[in-house]
Amino acid sequence: MYSLLFKSFFRTKIFLISLVLLVTVGVISILIGKQYLVKQEKAIIAAQAFQEESIARNIEYHNDDLGLLLYYLRFTLIKQPSNLGAISIGQSDVNPLLQAVTIRGLEGQKYDTDFENPSLLMSGNLDLGFVIIYLFPLVIIAMTFNLYSEEKELGTWRILAAQTSGRAQFLLKKLGVRILFVFGVLIFLFLLAGGILSISINQNFWAILLQSILYVFFWSILCLFIVSFQKNSSFNALALISTWVILTILIPATVNNYVLNRYQVPEALEAMVEQRDGYHEKWDLEKDATMTVFFEAYPQYKEYPVPEDEFSWIWYYGMQHAGDLTAEDTSMEMMEKIMLRNKVSEKVALFIPTMHTQLSFNSLAGTDMVSHLDFLKNLTEFHEGLRLNFYPKVFDKNQADSINWKMHSAKFYKTSSGFSWATLLLPLFLMVSLIGILTLVNLRKL
Repeated sequence: MYSLLFKSFFRTKIFLISLVLLVTVGVISILIGKQYLVKQEKAIIAAQAFQEESIARNIEYHNDDLGLLLYYLRFTLIKQPSNLGAISIGQSDVNPLLQAVTIRGLEGQKYDTDFENPSLLMSGNLDLGFVIIYLFPLVIIAMTFNLYSEEKELGTWRILAAQTSGRAQFLLKKLGVRILFVFGVLIFLFLLAGGILSISINQNFWAILLQSILYVFFWSILCLFIVSFQKNSSFNALALISTWVILTILIPATVNNYVLNRYQVPEALEAMVEQRDGYHEKWDLEKDATMTVFFEAYPQYKEYPVPEDEFSWIWYYGMQHAGDLTAEDTSMEMMEKIMLRNKVSEKVALFIPTMHTQLSFNSLAGTDMVSHLDFLKNLTEFHEGLRLNFYPKVFDKNQADSINWKMHSAKFYKTSSGFSWATLLLPLFLMVSLIGILTLVNLRKL
């Protein structure tokens, strides 16, 4: 029976069209992912080279004034990219891969990023995750919407039913042939991606693969559920396409609109302006007001004198610190509301397979918003480490050549890759099980 079903399916036009479509678009998405990795690698190499050249060039002009030198020098923190990110680019196309900061106020630098073409951002990235979430369901729908109705409309159902032991088993076998084909293409694309993108076969890779298999299985069961109502082909096609639109476009857009309006986030520009205003207004205040705040944060520097009648670097960097304190509340509020947005989206996504799969892909690939916020938190620690390292040297009026600048090459930060298998797979598994039970109930009526 299976051999006949396979031969019959392989001779259909839908098989050839599906094979060409999935493989072609899948390969293109993998190559786009490869370009994404190459772009990241070039950016990292360029940033490392620029930092070395910048340090060497500026030392020539400002060797005697370390405070002035550090006014200009930028130190780079790089988010260690994962090749798995090429499968699901997520929000990494808008969130910077690296940040180059001076030891001046951080809030004025934290949200600096490259300009991107808005039209490209709006259209999104054709990565492998996109192909799995959006294209694979359409192919499954095209192959299964007339699984039963075609035989009924052609008048062959009674003949087939008479020649098989069970009608439901026959439909399940037909579905199985088509789904095995889809799974075969899916695994082929993952193997191809693993080779072309040089992805480490770790638990995150297996998690994305298992999530993809469950997601494909969800759409397969959903299609069989609609078919089990024994409606005509037009009804099945309309119902399945409508479901696809609702799950992939309408509900995610509605949820996104809700969280954007429910948790309105202050603009990053607001924190930058507050930092700069907080710094600039200190020029017109008594130095004691600035230094009191600075010494509360850094009591170890109280021994250094602060001349009242002349410029000093301890006063200047004290003003920079005061500017950061002015913007601190806005910055914290922004971070908290972004996290609230993310938590609400994740909770809703537990009941929406498309959203859950997309968020899971991004999280496993380290291209989600939580990963970026962790990077910004590490950037704050990195910046504080720079301050604590250089402040004593600046206040002691050391010369630039007294510092081992080789120790200040670009630094890397690696995102956490931990996740819960239950949170990842259980929602889809439960949904597949529920729809599967309802489908079996319907199939008994055949």
